[in-house]
Amino acid sequence: MASASSSVQEARKALGARMGEIRERAGFSKRALSARLGWHESKASRFENGARSPSERDLRAWCAACDAKDEAEELITTARGIQGMYIEWRKMESGGLKWAQESVLPLWERTERFRIYSPWLIPGPVQTASYITALLTSLRNRRGLVDDVPAAVKVRVEKQRIIHGPHRFAIVLEESALRTRIGGTAVMAGQLGHLLTAMTLPSVSIGIIPQDADRTVLWPVEGFFLYDEDVVNVELVSAHLTVVQKHEISLYARTFGDLAGLAVWGAKARALITAAIDSLG
Repeated sequence: MASASSSVQEARKALGARMGEIRERAGFSKRALSARLGWHESKASRFENGARSPSERDLRAWCAACDAKDEAEELITTARGIQGMYIEWRKMESGGLKWAQESVLPLWERTERFRIYSPWLIPGPVQTASYITALLTSLRNRRGLVDDVPAAVKVRVEKQRIIHGPHRFAIVLEESALRTRIGGTAVMAGQLGHLLTAMTLPSVSIGIIPQDADRTVLWPVEGFFLYDEDVVNVELVSAHLTVVQKHEISLYARTFGDLAGLAVWGAKARALITAAIDSLG
């Protein structure tokens, strides 16, 4: 899978290529356009090769000089999207965990088809309040955040209402996610029991990749949320990555399909969950 830095760099290069097309159509060399705009002669080159991100002012000036003012807004929208692709947790959570939970609500509400892969944790749409509390409390303590865990838990639980609507959820878990103990035995038992209940909903499908599955072709990868065919979110140790490049989204979609092919579903998946509950003693 692509790294966070490579995803952002690819997006910058794509924007730079579009700027290059506009420049060439206007008949300017990179040096000539920089001179026309009063920039250092290397500035246009740095934009086009993705080494530097253009500001909105830069993009407007570029399009005006190339007699392409009507294309400026599209480029600016693209640039804003790139700026939002890689956000450090300390920035995203500076307003508290509650705000971080609320920030994704519009995306959740407009998505019709969710594809979720999680190697270590039970994902948000099917978490219990106790499990969420344990996770967010740990994040608050580890990252030194403001203490708004109860409010954040309330928002996340309220977000789960969409699993009862027209949205569809396909969730693939590694068996290790069933056995990674979060919040103690009682919390984990309740969470695993909730998974069994969630599997009965017509909008939710849950597959489990057994620990003894042959992983020669595809081993565990980073957890991700795929929203329709539009966006992929990846949670890294240090940051929140949003993938918007079409070829990368396609790669995540193919990977999800491959992971789903390794999973067991239905009665076999329920048996793995039940075995994990029994292992809690």
